[in-house]
Amino acid sequence: MKLLEGKVALVTGAARGIGKAIALKFAQEGADVAFTDLVIDENGKATEAEIAAFGVKAKGYASNAANFDETHQVVEQIKADFGHIDILVNNAGITKDGLMMRMTEVQWDAVIAVNLKSAFNFIHACLPIMMRQRSGSIINMASVVGVHGNSGQANYASSKAGLIALAKSIAQEVGSRGIRANAIAPGFIETAMTAALPEEVRKEWCQKIPLRRGGQVEDIANVATFLASDMSSYVTGQVIQVDGGMNM
Repeated sequence: MKLLEGKVALVTGAARGIGKAIALKFAQEGADVAFTDLVIDENGKATEAEIAAFGVKAKGYASNAANFDETHQVVEQIKADFGHIDILVNNAGITKDGLMMRMTEVQWDAVIAVNLKSAFNFIHACLPIMMRQRSGSIINMASVVGVHGNSGQANYASSKAGLIALAKSIAQEVGSRGIRANAIAPGFIETAMTAALPEEVRKEWCQKIPLRRGGQVEDIANVATFLASDMSSYVTGQVIQVDGGMNM
């Protein structure tokens, strides 16, 4: 039997990057997958088809994760379409970097809204479903900068630290109902975003990492699969750094 067979996973911001890798890995392990993104364009439709190719049910939903009412509506629709929700991955995220003295209120508010408020919205909408089921796994996609901070990323680091504290708080609140909540803190992961960096910058990053390489999106997806599955049934309120040893 596959690790996630019979489970329904909801992954936010999954049309590309880490979110897409998680959705594909979940499908490979037998989960039906609902995913959301701001728009479900050709890229989103292609992702839907890739997930479905594993022989599971897959559907993408256009939704603004930062909007409370919209999130509740889309979760209700997913519950109606899939029957239940067993796994929630809060992965939607953006960056709007800048030094504090130059950061605008708009930059701050946008990052907090998309990265942190969206997770609150989805947890708030999914918890009643999971509580009725008396089971569920919530995974917040944080970052090593949420643990250690980073110059020029006060908004992003704050939002990711918030995701860690949110997971720990939810773990304490609903553990007695059979619901677990954890966070993953990725380090330097090779994505389209990091591929745009100059080669010398990427090499410099890798030199700081004991394993001497950037992480792959699959490295994150594997840890997410562990946290989503019953293999981690006694793991809750934890933050797992997946960073090649960059921060110890």
